[in-house]
Amino acid sequence: QGQIFEIFARQIYQSDLYGFIEIEELVFGERSGMLVDPSEEKLKAEFDGVKRSYLPMHSIVRIDEVAKEGVGKISEAKGNIAPFPMPAFNPKGSGKD
Repeated sequence: QGQIFEIFARQIYQSDLYGFIEIEELVFGERSGMLVDPSEEKLKAEFDGVKRSYLPMHSIVRIDEVAKEGVGKISEAKGNIAPFPMPAFNPKGSGKD
């Protein structure tokens, strides 16, 4: 809540779980010498031991296909970005059946 996770993954697809996106094979930058990025280390610790993550579609702000991997990070959500409210399904008897 209140944070934006920018991550890189090799696999991303729509899940069999309705309303979710699956991500697999998270990619983290290689440590080069003595330079360690604390924000990426925090992200790496957050997903330590995770094989696959299921993300609710309404929580995803954006998905990009990139040519080159970048550095993942966690940042505070700022601005006026909000999910568009919409029901996952129409209840029976709502007149939209």
